[in-house]
Amino acid sequence: MTRLLMGIDVGTYETKGVLVDLDGAVRAEARVRHGISTPRPGWVEHDADEVWWADLVGVVRELLPRIGAEDELIGLGCSAIGPCVLPVDEELRPLRPAILYGVDTRATAEIAELEATLGREEIFRRSGNALTSQSAGPKMLWIERNEPEIAARTRWYLTSQSYLVARLTGRVAIDHATAGYFHPFYELVELRWNGDGLEHLVPGRKLPETAWSSEIAGAVTARAAAETGLPEGLPVVLGTTDSPAEAVGSSVLAPGDLMVQLGSTGYLIQVVDRPIVSEVLWSAPWVLPGRFVSAAGTSTAGTATRWIADQLGLDRGDGDAALFGRLMDLARSAPAGAGGVLHLPHFSGERTPFHDPDARAAFTGISLATGRAELARAVAEGVGHSVALALAALVAESGGRPRIVAVGGGVRNEIITRTVVDASGLDLARAETLGASYGDAILAGIGVGAITEAEAAAWPGFAEPVVHRDDADARTITRAHAEYVRTAEALRAVREGGRP
Repeated sequence: MTRLLMGIDVGTYETKGVLVDLDGAVRAEARVRHGISTPRPGWVEHDADEVWWADLVGVVRELLPRIGAEDELIGLGCSAIGPCVLPVDEELRPLRPAILYGVDTRATAEIAELEATLGREEIFRRSGNALTSQSAGPKMLWIERNEPEIAARTRWYLTSQSYLVARLTGRVAIDHATAGYFHPFYELVELRWNGDGLEHLVPGRKLPETAWSSEIAGAVTARAAAETGLPEGLPVVLGTTDSPAEAVGSSVLAPGDLMVQLGSTGYLIQVVDRPIVSEVLWSAPWVLPGRFVSAAGTSTAGTATRWIADQLGLDRGDGDAALFGRLMDLARSAPAGAGGVLHLPHFSGERTPFHDPDARAAFTGISLATGRAELARAVAEGVGHSVALALAALVAESGGRPRIVAVGGGVRNEIITRTVVDASGLDLARAETLGASYGDAILAGIGVGAITEAEAAAWPGFAEPVVHRDDADARTITRAHAEYVRTAEALRAVREGGRP
């Protein structure tokens, strides 16, 4: 009998699921596409039932028929985008659409209120982080301030995977790795909630219990089994957000390992053996006990390339692979440096290192000689510049030359990855896995005791590394990267009414 693990990940635009055996081989996979809701500028939301839960049910029902009569499903792990904020009532009914992670920038006034209440130094002492759009705490306060009728009915504030696990098992809990982003309500060093001085803003009883990502949250209930088709009693681990899950699925497990995730946004995680506190990075517990992470992120990556593809009319209705293939062919026809055209892909503000929710995208260097190819290449290079800048901030704090693994759909864009390598001077190894859902299966395997961490680290494969070369293209990109930084700083100064 072959024992199988199931992993399911809900992303910003797609939900993926896999069945994996205990040798790490993928037996089956499934995908469901979905969209986001942007009801107002700066707001980004998902409907928890119509997107998260419906996608999970759809993926499960597609995977279950792939389990043979001689197979046994022994564990399930879930991950999803985060940190999100979803208010639910006592019966786990969502009370409004979920407010998504750092791309949702609505809570600027609440950040200021929390800073005035506790003080920036105390917030930093507790959470190891400054408050930014990535912080879930201000978004909880936004609901308390702006939707008091919903706040009054709220029993718990959950995130994406904690909602799914609660629906599956009945247990209301959140993993430490995600709770660490609910600043300023989480004490990083002591690994616990701390709402002291904030009870009048967000009552602490609305925060769920915490546990580790690989711990068994519970078993699939009879009700969840009827809705999903999963076997009643199947063990479900607590899970985590999508980026840590993808790191696990790419063998980023040990201190010093670093993941660069190129998806809809850019997200970077480095595993460390102690909290590294920085005003430009995020610090949080890791998915496994005894380790922490330093993290950085950009607000735009794949969404920028999708935007330029749409503006250039490249979508012929034959799928994303063909669409992005045409975009790459067009971009490659322009030289490195895009003929002097520079792009800042700050469509939804920017995260590391600027943490500027008001930043917006821009082109510079456009002339009458600029064509479609230069614009396409400039956008891809701009994404690479933004990721390289976040990577530099992360490495500067941790020191050394980490082992860097690149994952996500963006690694197939050679211009983005080449720009990251040339601008940062650091090599990337490209992992060949199915992403976060694969990591979910690993966490499930560790949780049920079917595999060890050492065995899990040996599962993923790797493609040819991207190697930095000191050639003419690299020198061009290095100069363009310096211009990218100067331009971003100058535009912010102008926007704030000062001089660059």
